[in-house]
Order: sequence, then C-alpha cells, then structure tokens
Amino acid sequence: MEQKLSYPKTFLLGFGFFGVSVIWSVYNAFVPIFLDGKFGLNAAWIGFFMTLDNIAAFLIQPPIGALSDRLRTPIGRRMPFILIGAPLGAIAFGFIPIVSILPLFVLCTSSLLLSMALWRTPVIALMPDITPSKYRSQANGVINFMGGIGSIIAFLVGASLYEKNPNYPFWLGSGLVIVSSLLVLLFIREPKVYDTNEVAKPSLSKALVNLFKEKEKSPLRILAAIFFWFIAYNAIEAFFTLYATKHLELPVGDASRLLGQLSLIFVLMAIPSGYIGGKFGRRKTIMTGVAIMGLAILSMFILPKDVISIFFTKLPLIGNFYTVSIILMIAGFAWALININSLPMVVDMTDDVHVGTFTGLYYLASTMAAIIGPNLNGWIIKLSGNNYSLMMLFSPIFMLIAFIMMIGVRRGEAKN
Repeated sequence: MEQKLSYPKTFLLGFGFFGVSVIWSVYNAFVPIFLDGKFGLNAAWIGFFMTLDNIAAFLIQPPIGALSDRLRTPIGRRMPFILIGAPLGAIAFGFIPIVSILPLFVLCTSSLLLSMALWRTPVIALMPDITPSKYRSQANGVINFMGGIGSIIAFLVGASLYEKNPNYPFWLGSGLVIVSSLLVLLFIREPKVYDTNEVAKPSLSKALVNLFKEKEKSPLRILAAIFFWFIAYNAIEAFFTLYATKHLELPVGDASRLLGQLSLIFVLMAIPSGYIGGKFGRRKTIMTGVAIMGLAILSMFILPKDVISIFFTKLPLIGNFYTVSIILMIAGFAWALININSLPMVVDMTDDVHVGTFTGLYYLASTMAAIIGPNLNGWIIKLSGNNYSLMMLFSPIFMLIAFIMMIGVRRGEAKN
C-alpha cells in the first residue's frame, strides 16, 4: 500500500523549524544593530560576528547529523538533541539584549550558537525520516511554511516590539522556541525500524570521501550550488538592515519589516513550490529560482537609490511599502523555489540510513557559505568606504555560479 503525506504530522514537525526560524530571524535583524549602536563595531567586525553562528554550525551540525543516524534511544535518534539544545538556546537568547558589556554579549551569543547547532540538523532530518521520497518536496514546503511564519512573526511583530523595548523580540523568541520544541517532542514519533548493518554505519568522513570518489558528481555539484547560492543570500541577509538604514536611509523598524515582506512571500510560496518541484522537477524549479533571484538582487544595484526607496503606501501588518518591497517579494518567491526543493534533492541522493549524514552535508555546504558571505561583504563594504549597495552586485555573481553548477546535476529527483 502506497504511503501518503500526513499533513497534520508534517505541520507539527514544522514547529521545530518554526522555533529555529524565530531565533535566527530576530538574531539577524537586531544583533547587527546592537553591534553597531551599542558596541560601535565597524562593518568588517560586524560581518565576522554575524558569521559566528555559522562557524558553530559548520563545526557541529554535520557531525551531529551523522551521530544522530547512529544513535539509538527509547525516544528515538533525533529527539535527544532537541530535548537538550532547545531549552539551552532559549535561555541564552533571552539574555542577549540585557547585557551591555561586549564580553558578556559574546558569552550569551556563543552559548546560543552552540546549543542551536546541537539540534538543528536532527530536527530537519526528521522530515525525510517520516516522509516517503515522493512527497519530500511537498513536506519540505510545509516545514518551510512554518519556518516562514516564524520569520514573519520575528520580523514584523518583532519590529513593533523592538520599538517599544529592544528586549521584547528576544523574549518572544525564547518563549516560542520552548513551545514549538515541546510540540515536536510530544506529538512526533520517530520510525522504530532502523538498518542495523554495521558495515553501513553512517560516518561524515566516509560520506565526504565517497562524494569525491564517485564518478557521477551530482551530489558534489548540488552541494557546490548550495554553497554558492547561500553565499549570495546570507551576505545580503546579514547586512540588509544596515543597507536599508544607511544606504536607503529608512528607519530601523522599516528595515526589519522589509525582510518580513520577503519572508511573507516565501511563506505563501513554500507549499506551492513543493508541488511545482514535484510536477516539473526539482532541478528545473531550482534553476528557475536561482535565475529570478539573481536578477532581482542585481536590480537593487542597478536602480537608483531614489527609485528603490519610493514610498507607495502603508499596508496592514507588513507596514510601509516601497519599490524595494516589490523586489524583495520577487526574491522571496525565487528563494522558495530554490530552498524548498534543494534539501529533498540532497537526501534523495542517498538511502534512509544516511539521511542525517546527508542533511549534515547540506548544512556543511550552506554554513560554509554563510561564514564566507558576510565576511566577504563586510570587507567589501569597509574597503569601499561603507558602500552598502555593492553587495547587490557581488551576490548575483555567486547566483550565476550556482546556476552553472546545477546544470550538471543528474540525480535527486523523487524516487518511485
């Protein structure tokens, strides 16, 4: 009997990604503002600081993914990581806006980064664990829909809370991550049947070696593509609030809401993007998204500042609507096409025993890019005399390289 996609179970699992998204969206929106205003760091140092989360993820998430493949406990192989990491992250996150001394600020953020890296890969690996290959793009759409809801709450509600008290968005994030992780722990049951073949015992190092030894390079090519499009995306995300406030001369609240507008379209397109990938093919869908997003970002470099910052109207919930809002919404649509279908492609290049390992490889590529991207743009901004618009020129170049990498991908479509 053919397995079907369980929407109630998938939405409940999505609360895990919801919690992760709330934390990182608030972090990316407001920590650069603290670093600039409270501690007086320059763009290069801010760029480095905003990559620390990705350095932690790079070092911790891939081996944790492989470890979770091997782990056997009464509550499953993924759940113990969520049980430990989520509450520790929530506590550390709540202290970030309170501290006023840089070393204590670094201590709080470091504690957050380590605890979040501990449980992100296992909670994402749960999706292919409980979902048949044929429906993984659709399930990933649902999970990213939930993550997008978390980002919208963080950016839009968080912006209003920030204007009242800078502590409030962080305390909201702490509370939501506790609630969301509890829902996953209480209502999601992992599969109890595992392959116990010790010869196939998952190992990150073996997986990496095999990537380079295989004659068919599809896994290596898609991981390279992920690396390049995340360089483009993360570099912009880390600096966008400063780009909007310093280059477009918009208020901090509006800068955060602009990211929320991108997230809104991402949310609306998350589930449809899974179905688009299922119908037309994941590879074609991703390549279309890469092309659209690259052009959208490039337009923010080409168009004059006065055109990008034209104010149209104020809309309920999403706030002030500018020309740049339209561009970001197009980018949000494209990012959904890319992001929803890429993880399913990666995990469908392996067997069910190594899902956590290949999820870790996905994060290895994306977090390596997230380390390089903000640092690269930070130095570009600093050396150009704080010209924040230059990042809108460099990002499309990396999108083009990602597009070229995807041309050679031949595997990763849904299995029958």
